[in-house]
Amino acid sequence: MNTRPLVLHDDTLERYSFGPEHPMGPDRVRLAMKLSEHFDLLDRVDIAPAPAASEDLLLRIHTPEYLEALKEGHPRPEFGIGDDDHPLAPNLHTIARHIVSGTVEATRAVWEGEAKRAVNLSGGLHHAGPSKQSGFCTFNDAAVAISWLLDHGATRIAYVDLDAHHGDGVEQAFWDDPRVLTISVHESGLYLFPGTGFANDIGGPHAAGTAVNVALPKGTSDIDWLYAVHGIVPPLLQKFRPEIVITQHGADAHRRDPLTDLDVSVDALAKAYRSMSRWADRFCGGKWVAIGGGGYQRDSVARTWTHLVAAILGEKLDPEAPMPRWWADEARCETSDTIGDIGARNVLKEYHPERVLSDNPCGPIVATSRAIFPYWGLVPYH
Repeated sequence: MNTRPLVLHDDTLERYSFGPEHPMGPDRVRLAMKLSEHFDLLDRVDIAPAPAASEDLLLRIHTPEYLEALKEGHPRPEFGIGDDDHPLAPNLHTIARHIVSGTVEATRAVWEGEAKRAVNLSGGLHHAGPSKQSGFCTFNDAAVAISWLLDHGATRIAYVDLDAHHGDGVEQAFWDDPRVLTISVHESGLYLFPGTGFANDIGGPHAAGTAVNVALPKGTSDIDWLYAVHGIVPPLLQKFRPEIVITQHGADAHRRDPLTDLDVSVDALAKAYRSMSRWADRFCGGKWVAIGGGGYQRDSVARTWTHLVAAILGEKLDPEAPMPRWWADEARCETSDTIGDIGARNVLKEYHPERVLSDNPCGPIVATSRAIFPYWGLVPYH
């Protein structure tokens, strides 16, 4: 096995965008890769391009009618094409096909032992449904990759979604499939799109307990967010014993994100990513595929995903490391002076994951544990 992580990346994967004024604008992936290069991370990974996904690959999840409507390039509101959230954009569906291929190729390389870990920062388009654009997502690359795994011998696949928005499209694709464990830690659908993903949404009748949702209130900050991740994810991974884990790393839980209401720092997100690295080693022999997702403030997205690339390498960046002099001109938004968030380090000194039982867990963690843990022989929090 090649021990160097694999990064799926080429110029095409940087161009997924609904336009320069749209929240899902250009430069998110490009800036993250440029920053990763600045911090000397890319010289220790293998980088491979992603060809366009075949129609057969897309048809694992999406309907023929939807694929045809995308090719036509005209507004089709019944498919979410050309509405306010998804304005028509040249070649978008072609670029999205490359993103799907990137995630599937990352997954194939890890599953077949060509790489122990892999990342596709352009992936994570978790809202796309079988026949609809949704939440700025055209094709559901994670769902396609999971479907591919199921047809290539996998029997236990874990999908962990840390985007601020509920990972509804992936959850629904495998709602009644006990071979797939989906865990989503997100801002509550009471406040945020897509309005789904509550603690009592636990999976279909043949897969109860395999859809796991932690719905957090507005303003959730570092400590409670980390308790939610560390209190729910590892005990379930230990019980489920996945053969491979796919994680979605939308950066929109960050406090500067304009579309969400959580109060999480880059440093806390990075800590969770390093935890995922350890959990992959502990629970599935290191087989880990990481993908991007949401995030609509270019500075925080790029810094967060640079930490993700470091985590894939099994490394920790110094959160007080200065940003390059050219960063503000490149990012063209409010920027940080350091790769972490100023002041977050002091807050995180108070975080101790082993205290999730003794520190009076917040309500959403308790609710999720009560809904899910009994299916796995675990004692709920109280």
